[in-house]
Amino acid sequence: MTQQPQPQQNFDPDNLPETLSILPLFDAALFPKMVLPLMVMQGESVQLVDEAMANSRIIGLVVAKKPIKQDSNPREELEKIGTSALILKMAKTDDNRAQLLVQGISRFKIKDYIEGKPYLQAAISHITEEEKKDKEVEALMSNVLDIFTKIVQLSPGLPPELINMAKSIQEAGVLADMISSTINSTLEEKQKILETTDVKKRLKEVTRLVNYQLEILELGNKIQSQVKGDMDKRQREYYLREQLKAIREELGDTDETTVEVEDYRAKIEAKNLPEVAKKEAERELNRLSRMHPSSSEYTVASTYLDWITSLPWHTSTEDNLDIVAARKILDDDHYGLKKVKKRIIEYLAVRKLNPESKSPILCFVGPPGTGKTSLGHSIARAIGRKFIRLSLGGVRDEAEIRGHRRTYVGALPGRIIQGIRRAESNNPIFMLDEIDKVGSDFRGDPSSALLEVLDPEQNFSFSDHYLDVPFDLSRVMFITTANMLDTIPPPLRDRMEVLQLLGYTEDEKIKIATRYLIPRQRKAHGLSGEQIAITTGAIKLIINGYTREAGLRNLEREIASICRGVAAKIAMAETESVSVKNAEVAEYLGPVRFTSESKSRLQTPGVAMGMAWTPFGGDLLFIEATAMPGKKGLILTGQLGDVMKESATAALSFIRANAKKLKIPDGFFEEHDIHIHIPAGAIPKDGPSAGVTMLTALTSLITNTPIQKDLSMTGEITLRGQVLPVGGVKEKVLAAHRAKIKSIILPKENERDLEDIPQKVRDEIHFHFVDRMQQVLNIALEKP
Repeated sequence: MTQQPQPQQNFDPDNLPETLSILPLFDAALFPKMVLPLMVMQGESVQLVDEAMANSRIIGLVVAKKPIKQDSNPREELEKIGTSALILKMAKTDDNRAQLLVQGISRFKIKDYIEGKPYLQAAISHITEEEKKDKEVEALMSNVLDIFTKIVQLSPGLPPELINMAKSIQEAGVLADMISSTINSTLEEKQKILETTDVKKRLKEVTRLVNYQLEILELGNKIQSQVKGDMDKRQREYYLREQLKAIREELGDTDETTVEVEDYRAKIEAKNLPEVAKKEAERELNRLSRMHPSSSEYTVASTYLDWITSLPWHTSTEDNLDIVAARKILDDDHYGLKKVKKRIIEYLAVRKLNPESKSPILCFVGPPGTGKTSLGHSIARAIGRKFIRLSLGGVRDEAEIRGHRRTYVGALPGRIIQGIRRAESNNPIFMLDEIDKVGSDFRGDPSSALLEVLDPEQNFSFSDHYLDVPFDLSRVMFITTANMLDTIPPPLRDRMEVLQLLGYTEDEKIKIATRYLIPRQRKAHGLSGEQIAITTGAIKLIINGYTREAGLRNLEREIASICRGVAAKIAMAETESVSVKNAEVAEYLGPVRFTSESKSRLQTPGVAMGMAWTPFGGDLLFIEATAMPGKKGLILTGQLGDVMKESATAALSFIRANAKKLKIPDGFFEEHDIHIHIPAGAIPKDGPSAGVTMLTALTSLITNTPIQKDLSMTGEITLRGQVLPVGGVKEKVLAAHRAKIKSIILPKENERDLEDIPQKVRDEIHFHFVDRMQQVLNIALEKP
């Protein structure tokens, strides 16, 4: 079944077309501003609906006086007064029938019929009503409202909301139309109301009809009271239903929601819902069957049934458990990342041996551009599952995760359930991107709502506020990504298996650029391998001179810039092919942006090179110290945090306490002020890991001893001369390797962190592991 989207419902009657396609009505009448469901079966009528949907969606509905025979003229059998209507919804069934939901716009009169179409078309004139209220009209409105209120109260099939709806209507004509379309009356009587353009006369006619309807209902209630004592509960319910059915048939009022209700009932049976979900769906379906289509609650109930019958409760995809094929897919899509690939292969192996095993909750942590998100696509392709990505960056509303309660028309499930429906499978790869950037405010804490989602011991019965029934998420493989772990709440972090994605080395970047980035950008810019070639030397120059990052995003942008430049030359017929070498890089990217400043910085005593961790990877940190005449002052600049200031004070205190051992002249501290500055002053800096670097810079300054070249260091210090371990060692070492640093001083306890660093990096750098500050000074300061 296909369903068309619902258009806007605000139309100006003055701008309506003067020619309408006419659709005959045989068992119903539509009034302006009212909503009516229709079933269209004839071929020409279905064509009329299709052409209307392709244009303005506005058609004319006219009541037929009697069934139209094949040999008769249909124009003579139709009334002259009808209603222009907007098609709100249209759904096609398998046998090419059309189900419509239409809303009346205004009355019109047929002037003449127009030839040329297989269906009826007519030139019409719209009937404009003039509302003139006087005391008599107001009295008629009040009387009709009172009687209609009693009818609704006595009619179990009419929702009580109709009373408030009627009371809210201020226009006399609209009120008469609304009540006429709701009560049981014959088609001839409804057509008579439709043709009555005088509002006062229309109200009088409606008053007659509602009085007649009230008498029937009161008589039915009297009959019910007489037989009530002689029947048990089941007999009474059966009698009432049969009585209501007989009265409706006698009055010609058919149940127009039957088709939709039966359609939902068939879906519920075919879906084989869990017991709890089936009971909730049937309860909502029973409510729907008693509602009027114009009720707002009708839309809420039908939307809920659409959701609960479209979720993949038992539908899943079959995992690809061919380990060799899965490994090949992972290797084809990504270079390196051995730990992550090893973990995915282990998961597949466990699934192969134990198909009922629970899916892990993996968390990929690393700098931007290291392939965390694209790795999720690759895993889904390797396992053979659907892939759904949900970005959590900036999400602050708990309802985004758990959904809205069904208290208003616009309520929807949370984005977890929405993603499951899009996947059409209950076991997709579900990536929660940027989980470290989830916020919280007065609308709740989304990270707390994720605790149930990301817990294999709980998510088998995840409860969305909208569905209000448990949904099994235990078969879903959740993957999260983050740039840093510090901002993730500890209870949420504890539920995930963290896999670190380090920054790439220069060799890895060259291989990735050659295998993946250049072919991808070449294809994106319409170039062939014969038209553009970028040498390895040029790629190396781009990496070192134009990008300074742990990931690959800027590298790919620079390659794209070169491809655009080459594409422009080829498009203007300046050349047929280009080979980009070192000398040509500046032509496309401009002058080199980054140069190594480590050697120039370390030419004078008092300048030491440390290493810093950032969410975007590691970076070098230069610390400069100078002395000037003064009285024991210590000046700290460069936007330093409290912890870093305390490290500087501790370093100075250690030097003063060991002045004789360090051969510092007597009276130096009484006669000098010391200033420590860390460049890039616009960037805030904090943390204890710069303690070793500050100690070395101060000692180098005070003893006037230069520091070894190509040496960087990191570590926390204590007043007793100990060097304590720090975090982010992997990122710091990779940053030093990118800067061509040859030696690094690390705390002894951080030696175990080198296991995750590529062997090539470890071979090219000489590591010094220390646990005392005197060892740092012996290594860092040049011997006289």
